[in-house]
Amino acid sequence: MTERPTDADPSHPADPSHPAGASTPAPPGAAECQDWDPLAAQRTEGDPPLDVLLSGTVFFDIVFTGMDRLPRPGEELWSKGMGSSPGGIANLATAAARLGLRTGLVAGFGDDAYADWMWHTMAHEEGIDLSASRRFTDFHSALTVSIAADGDRAMATHGHELPEPLSTLIAEAPYARAAVVDLAGETSWWADLARRGSLIFADIGFDETGRWDVADLAPLAHCHAFTPNALEAMAYTRTDSPDRAVRALAEKVPLAVVTDGAHGSYAIDGATGEEAYCPAVPVTAIDTTGAGDVFAAAIVLGTLAGWPLEERLKFGSLCSGLAVQQFGGSLAAPGWGDIMDWWGALSAAADGGNLRAGYTRGGYRFLEQVVPDHPVQGRRRAQGTFALRSDAGRH
Repeated sequence: MTERPTDADPSHPADPSHPAGASTPAPPGAAECQDWDPLAAQRTEGDPPLDVLLSGTVFFDIVFTGMDRLPRPGEELWSKGMGSSPGGIANLATAAARLGLRTGLVAGFGDDAYADWMWHTMAHEEGIDLSASRRFTDFHSALTVSIAADGDRAMATHGHELPEPLSTLIAEAPYARAAVVDLAGETSWWADLARRGSLIFADIGFDETGRWDVADLAPLAHCHAFTPNALEAMAYTRTDSPDRAVRALAEKVPLAVVTDGAHGSYAIDGATGEEAYCPAVPVTAIDTTGAGDVFAAAIVLGTLAGWPLEERLKFGSLCSGLAVQQFGGSLAAPGWGDIMDWWGALSAAADGGNLRAGYTRGGYRFLEQVVPDHPVQGRRRAQGTFALRSDAGRH
C-alpha cells in the first residue's frame, strides 16, 4: 500500500475521532453490547464446530518504530516507539476471529514467558480455539525483531523446528467449514481435510530459489481457492499481468484471487461464473504487516456467507485498509466495531454533502445488509505489547 489521503478525509477508511495507531476505546453503552455472528443466517445444526482451521508457526513479534534510518554495523540507535504482538500464523487467526469466524489454530508453543502471553492473548482475549495446539517443554518461542525506518523495514528472526510435526496435531483438530493453508508448508493432510468437506483456501510465499516451479502448485487439486499476490501469480503462470495470471489460475481452482497491493485485486469464481476487479481502498499505510492475512480472512467470511464476488473483494480491501493504518500485525486486525465506525463516519460525511464520501459509499452499499445495527462485542484494533501499552503508533 502506498501513501494516500490523510485520516482527516471523511471518505478515508478510518474512524476520524481516533488517530491511527491509537487504541480505540469501547463505544458508549459497551456494557449493553451483544454477541455478533455474521454467519448466523447460514448456520445449521449439522455444521462443524469451526468455521476455519489454520496451522503454522506463531512468532513473538517485536516492532521498533520512530527511527530515521536503520542502524549501521556496530551502531546502536534508540527507537521512539516499540510494540509487540503474536505474529506469523497468529496474524491470520486473529483477523479471522475478529471478523466473527469460529477459528481454530494448530500450532506448537514453547514453555517460556512469551508463549504464556501469546497463548493467553489468542485463547482468552481473541477467542481462538487452541485445543489442537501443543505446549512443548524445554522449547522456546520463535521470535522476530522488526525495525521500521524511512519507509523500509529490516527483520531478524530466530526459531527452531518443532519437536513434533504439526500434521500429527491436525488430525486431532475439530472439523471446520474451511481451512487456510500454505503451499510451502506440509500438504500431506490436505486431501483428508477436503474429503471431510472443508473448503481449502491456499496461499504461497516468494520463491527464493527463483525457479517458480509449476509442480509446486500440484496440491491445488485439493483446494477451493488460491490467493497469491500478483508477483507470485505471474511468476507461476508465466504471464505478464495480474489479469492474465488470475485467468490461468482459474483453470486450477474454483476460486482464483490475485492481490496487487495498492493496485487492487482480481478474482474469478468458476462456481458462480463471476469475474471481478476491485481497486484498493485509499489509505495512509504505516505498517502493512498482516494485510494479506486480513484480506484472506475477509474472503473466507464472504465465501462462507455466499456474498457476490465483487462484494467479497471490496470487503477484503476495506478490512486490509483498516489494518495497515496501525502498527501491530495481528492486533491491528479490525473487528466489527471498527467496520461499524468506518461505515458510520463515511455515511455521515456523505449525508453532509461530501461528494467523495458519497462516491465511496455507493460502492459499499452492501454493508447496509452486513453491518450490525447495534453495538457488538468483540476486539478492536489495538497496539499490543508484552509489558506496558505500546507507543509504536505515535512515532
